[in-house]
Amino acid sequence: MSQNGDEQEVSKTLFELASTRRARILFGVQESNLKMQQIAKSFDMTLTETFRHLQRLSEASLIEKKPDGTYSITPLGNLAVGFLEGFNFVLDNKKYFLEHDPSCLPYDFVNRLGELSNSKFSGSVLASFNKVRQMVFDAQEYIWVIADQIDSSHTQITNQKVSKGLEFKFIMQGDLTKVLEVAPDFERFKKRRCLPQIPLAILINETEAFVALRGINGMIDYCGFVSADERFRKWAKDIFAYYWEKANPWLPNLTKGK
Repeated sequence: MSQNGDEQEVSKTLFELASTRRARILFGVQESNLKMQQIAKSFDMTLTETFRHLQRLSEASLIEKKPDGTYSITPLGNLAVGFLEGFNFVLDNKKYFLEHDPSCLPYDFVNRLGELSNSKFSGSVLASFNKVRQMVFDAQEYIWVIADQIDSSHTQITNQKVSKGLEFKFIMQGDLTKVLEVAPDFERFKKRRCLPQIPLAILINETEAFVALRGINGMIDYCGFVSADERFRKWAKDIFAYYWEKANPWLPNLTKGK
C-alpha cells in the first residue's frame, strides 16, 4: 500500500473513533456481545442511528456481527480500545502530563497507561502522604514501595507489622543508602533493593495502589493517582516487579540494640 493509502486508512479509522457514540459502542461490545436493540437502548439511540454507527464500525473492522445477531469486538477493535483508554486518561489529566513525563518508563508500561484510568487524582502532596500513610496502616499482608525518600511518620507501624509477618519490599533510590547505613537488627526482616535513580513513586498493599511519576523537572513531587481498581493495581504490581528484578539487593549495617 502506498504512503497516501496508509494515511487515508489511519485517517478513516481515527475518524470513526472520533465519534463519542461509536467509541461508547466499541467499549460496550468489548465488555459483552450485544444485539442492535440492546445497544440502542443502552445508549439512548434510535435503531436507524444505531445501525448507521454499527455499520461504520463494522466497515472499519473494529466490530463484527455474529451468526446469533450480536455484535462483538474484533482483535483490531481491542487494540483501538486500549489506545483510546490510554489517550483519554492522558487527556483527562492533561495538566499532570504536561508536568510529568512517563517516557522514562519502559514502553510496555507507557502503552498500558489506560489501565490507570479508574483512579482518583491526588494533586496535593499532603493529601498524597496522608493517603499513603493510611494505606500503610490498612495493610495486612504486604507493602511494596518505590520511593526516593523515607516518611518516618509510619516507620513504627511498619516495623510492628513486619514483626508480625507482613512482607515489606522497598526499591529505594541510591542516595537513601546513606541514611540507612546503620540500622537496628530488626531491619533484616525487610527486603530492600536499590536503583541509582527511580523513575516513579509507588506504594502497593493488598487492596490499593498509589502511583506518582517523576516530573519534567527531574523531581518526584508525590502528586499522583490512587485506586483500588484491580487493573490499576496490576499495572503498579507489574512495574514494581520489573524494577525489582533490575535493582541491586541491599542490606544496611545492622546494629543490635539500637
